[in-house]
Amino acid sequence: MLRNYQLKNYNFKLIINVLILGVMGLVFIYSADSSFLVKQAMGLTMGLCVMVLVSLIDFQIFTRNAIPLYALNMVLLIGVRLFGKDVNNARRWFSLGPLGTFQPSELTKIIMIIFVTVFLLRHEDDLNEPKTLGKLALWCAPPLYMILEQPNLSTALDICFIVIAMLFVAGLDSKLIVRVLIIGIPLLIIFLWYVQQPGQILLKPHQVDRIMSFLHPEDYADSTALQTNNSVMAIGSGGLFGKGFGSNTISDVSASDVNLVSEQQTDFIFSVVGEEYGFVGCLVVIAVLFSLVFQCIQVARKADNGEGALVAVGIASYMGFQSFINIGVATGVMPNTGLPLPFISYGLSSILSASICIGLLLNINLQSKGMRRII
Repeated sequence: MLRNYQLKNYNFKLIINVLILGVMGLVFIYSADSSFLVKQAMGLTMGLCVMVLVSLIDFQIFTRNAIPLYALNMVLLIGVRLFGKDVNNARRWFSLGPLGTFQPSELTKIIMIIFVTVFLLRHEDDLNEPKTLGKLALWCAPPLYMILEQPNLSTALDICFIVIAMLFVAGLDSKLIVRVLIIGIPLLIIFLWYVQQPGQILLKPHQVDRIMSFLHPEDYADSTALQTNNSVMAIGSGGLFGKGFGSNTISDVSASDVNLVSEQQTDFIFSVVGEEYGFVGCLVVIAVLFSLVFQCIQVARKADNGEGALVAVGIASYMGFQSFINIGVATGVMPNTGLPLPFISYGLSSILSASICIGLLLNINLQSKGMRRII
């Protein structure tokens, strides 16, 4: 299971990138709410240990066991649906007592990357046939449905984006993509019209409110759009260089006080960045996140086989889409959703999931041409 690898072949650039993001996260979380700092530091330490351990395990062990991992994922998603902890009318977490909570849907992202990789490689020759794409959709449907029922639309959409990116890289016909867009864009318009109708059954009421507050923010300025509006105000108030560490006066106020920016340590951590470190600080964070995604893509390009390349592409998509969505929500260019900023937002499940992903990348890189020692 464990191989001997030469330390000099370890991708230390990737590790340093993760460490920079993790330290940034600790600083921003301390400013947002210092009571979360110790748990985040413990989670980051545990994540780094998991990352190193996973990096020393042949990643093909995971791909060879894609079906058992898929089954385990379904058991966890069903289990959290039946026995999970309710928070704000959502049941997404297992309670771990003093250790906090565990969110299985974060693990789903990794397992689906592994499962979809195996599926795509088995269907290289008939990838563009409707039967194959339909089969993939049927495999993806159960976990996505269970996540939607939590309810957790943002994570379900994130997984969809990851799968689509992997399909594209695997060789999906560009003509088919055009056809999907021709059909999909009108369907999206119809969907947006339908969810605004009384009695619609596709989305939960709070999900409809979030979409409506994005489409018509002026009508929801005192309710669902308030949090996003104040996040934008906090970022804008930082100006070019920000107010300085610990000087946030908008993003540091909880919703229970005056309904400004709540959950700033998780979904709206970027509002703290903008207020305290300004436009320059925001650019630095985005640059480090971009560097992380770029390094993921580099691992994919150097991979010796299709398995490694597709897993790395899936992880690059995971990091990229999640960063884009989180920052997009905080800056008001996307509807309010609940996705953490990788390695920066508070969340033990998020850190664990992202750390496993980086561990897989490190192992793929170690097995690239000229990097592996044959035993």
